[in-house]
Amino acid sequence: DDAPFAGLAFKVMTDPFVGRLTFVRVYSGVLSSGTYLYNVTTERRERTARLLEMHANDRTELSRAYAGDIVAVVGLKNTTTGDTLCDEQHPIVLEKIEFAEPVVHVAIEPKTRADQEQLYIALSKLSEEDPTFQIKLDDETGQTIMSGMGELHLEILIDRLFREFKVEANVGKPQVAYKEGLRKAVEITGRFVRQTGGRGQYGHVELEIEPGEPGSGLVFESKIIGGNIPKEYINPVREGIIEAMSTGPVAGYPIEDVKVVLVDGSHHEVDSSEVAFKVAGSMAFKDGVAKASPYLMEPIMELEVVVPDQYLGDVVGDLNSHRGEIQGINPRSDAQVVKAFVPLSETFGYATRLRSLTQGRALFTMQFSKYQAVPSNITEQIIDSTRG
Repeated sequence: DDAPFAGLAFKVMTDPFVGRLTFVRVYSGVLSSGTYLYNVTTERRERTARLLEMHANDRTELSRAYAGDIVAVVGLKNTTTGDTLCDEQHPIVLEKIEFAEPVVHVAIEPKTRADQEQLYIALSKLSEEDPTFQIKLDDETGQTIMSGMGELHLEILIDRLFREFKVEANVGKPQVAYKEGLRKAVEITGRFVRQTGGRGQYGHVELEIEPGEPGSGLVFESKIIGGNIPKEYINPVREGIIEAMSTGPVAGYPIEDVKVVLVDGSHHEVDSSEVAFKVAGSMAFKDGVAKASPYLMEPIMELEVVVPDQYLGDVVGDLNSHRGEIQGINPRSDAQVVKAFVPLSETFGYATRLRSLTQGRALFTMQFSKYQAVPSNITEQIIDSTRG
């Protein structure tokens, strides 16, 4: 309690009576209501208006919270899940909570024009509460896309929209968040030259592109020595690559886990610009990945089913027929526990399927595990569906 204050915001929720509540675990020092805190993550000061001790729906107002306490703080406007709060004179960063990327998308739109503003307010509040729930606007179709960790996750959030926010909306069918990967390394040159009446555009880069480690995203390195490419043009090359990664060559899905090394290039004293090198980097990357044996990847879910003995054969047979890989079957006193890896695309409607197979007597849990290459015959079907 004598140490400087440090705490971690681990949950955000909206209370109909109090407003925005931020749940904070106090790791050291004392947290008092009406004082200023420093958010290390956002580098901003925040003021605590009130401290509440929560017991389900009951709340007790506190003046202070000590090390080890968990309190709900009213008044933190720019703090989200995983942020570190501390004394401004003694900054410290606590270990951040890592969240998985969403694997299922659905399109959502308000039923009436009157619901439109209320829908966006409700969606933004839900995304504040749940970091694994994301919203984005599709530039091509103009649709609002909700993304989450599974079919059930999105169903619960849609139910909350109707129940808590009284918003009526039309929801599309769930879509799988496929990604694309590379199988081999390539060397590629990108050259963007454009001459117009006045000043032209010139950018020339040479890249080495290779598959990255799983979960690494984009790893970008520059090996430019001397002045072949001035320093101010190197970051635009990286920006061009990031832009090109959003659309892969197989079916237009984002490219995942790639290492790119900028090995050489050239510039023009007059015509070169940041824009020219951004375009050159994007062009080189697009040409390179098309030659790097690109392939489609799908999210794989880790599934655990607890099923009575008499239905075991039906459940295992159903999983095998939906591209499931059985990892093991462990007996319990009154049931069997089946563990399997199943492609996400094969799990839509699984709750209904399992109920009908077992007369409602089986239970299952499912969580995201990894991305894995899609079989070639399924890849062709996905490409056909995306291209209409």
